[in-house]
Amino acid sequence: MILTVTLNTALDITYRVRALSPHTSHRVSEVLERPGGKGLNVARVLATLGHEVTATGFTGGATGRVVRELLAATDGVRDAFVPLGTGTTRRTIAVVDDLSGDTTQLNEPGPLVTPVEWSAFQESYAALLPSADAVALCGSLPPGVPVGAYAGLVRAARTAGVPVLLDTSGEPLRRAIAARPDLVKPNADELAELTGSHEPLRATQEARRRGAHAVVASLGAAGLLAHTPEGRWRAAPPRTLRGNPTGAGDAAVAGLLSGLVENLPWPDRLARAAALSAASVLAPVAGEFDRGAYEDLLGRIAVTGEASAA
Repeated sequence: MILTVTLNTALDITYRVRALSPHTSHRVSEVLERPGGKGLNVARVLATLGHEVTATGFTGGATGRVVRELLAATDGVRDAFVPLGTGTTRRTIAVVDDLSGDTTQLNEPGPLVTPVEWSAFQESYAALLPSADAVALCGSLPPGVPVGAYAGLVRAARTAGVPVLLDTSGEPLRRAIAARPDLVKPNADELAELTGSHEPLRATQEARRRGAHAVVASLGAAGLLAHTPEGRWRAAPPRTLRGNPTGAGDAAVAGLLSGLVENLPWPDRLARAAALSAASVLAPVAGEFDRGAYEDLLGRIAVTGEASAA
């Protein structure tokens, strides 16, 4: 079982319009609703790949009920969310411009989590770890959750002997990386903010020096850059695909996690992650990917680099 943690869960709502133009009214051609937040996007991709997943975090209010109802209809994902007493799960709005292919994202703030609710989550998380093959800690922190929360969750996973992947940003990333997660997966901007370097290879080296066992950086259309104890590699798709990029990084996380629990060599993990990330751009919403595009791309991802000397 793979455990995904989404502390700032959301109901993802996607609107499609012909062309998005400020200061005008728009006729929406399609509305889609999905359970959202980075960890839930990861969980849904993992389930599509055939892995059993347990999703945890917080849900609350009417929006939270919708998230759990939608999640219950997702094969392969088990709900282990901690309920909020009074807070309401946030919504995220993605407006997809069909003419340009661009997406505009609007993210509501998360609900206030009380100290009692945070303690209840920590107890639930500790109880789930013994049955987990790997854990993913994903996304932003809602109000009320301590900024060092992910550092504590990383340490708990490591104490339980469970490999842990961290995908967050800013101060939560800065603090949690010192707890020595097995893998961090920042994008180029998050990596530069963490390390102060805009040169990806140097930045991944610095992130490892700060505590990460391995680093895989998302470089957008340029693919992925990995710096690991086993070696350094780049993985790039053969072409750039136009579509909705929301969730592309989450699809990459799912590829890395599935490769980890299947004990794939690093080049194969990276090829899977890059193919999933590219194929997710063609899907209508985050947490999904175009199966045909994924299978076509998987064998055509260019992975370059070399293993470390034994």
